[in-house]
Amino acid sequence: MHVRITSHRDPEPLDLAAFTRLAQFVLDREDVPELTELSVAVVELDEMASLNVKYRGVEGPTDVLSFGCDDPCPVESDEPITLGDVVVAPDVAESQAEEYGHTVEEELNLLLVHGILHLLGYAHDSDEDATVMQERERALLESYAEEI
Repeated sequence: MHVRITSHRDPEPLDLAAFTRLAQFVLDREDVPELTELSVAVVELDEMASLNVKYRGVEGPTDVLSFGCDDPCPVESDEPITLGDVVVAPDVAESQAEEYGHTVEEELNLLLVHGILHLLGYAHDSDEDATVMQERERALLESYAEEI
């Protein structure tokens, strides 16, 4: 699996290598094929607000967005499958971490896992779906914490 993380912030204070490790861990635990690519972007509030209004019609920034690739995407057998893009806004995560009473790192990790799970078909449109997704997020994050 190939995870590409880019930052649109300068300077970038986050440990992007740790983000990469977590993303690879989630993809592995979700049995994503080895020849898969994932892109993660770390953005400022204004860029996230722009994406949020453009793609969701919602004013203001959000914490995480996921953009899946159109499928089916025909590829040669030795070419990677592009899963999609996850976009994370650390400034929103910082506010939420304070609100929810945990660390910024914990909130960022949750947002990354949340975004990846959306690309893998998880949703939270109903209470039942939200419960399933939250339980999977929790299980993945707990397993990851035990691994590191």
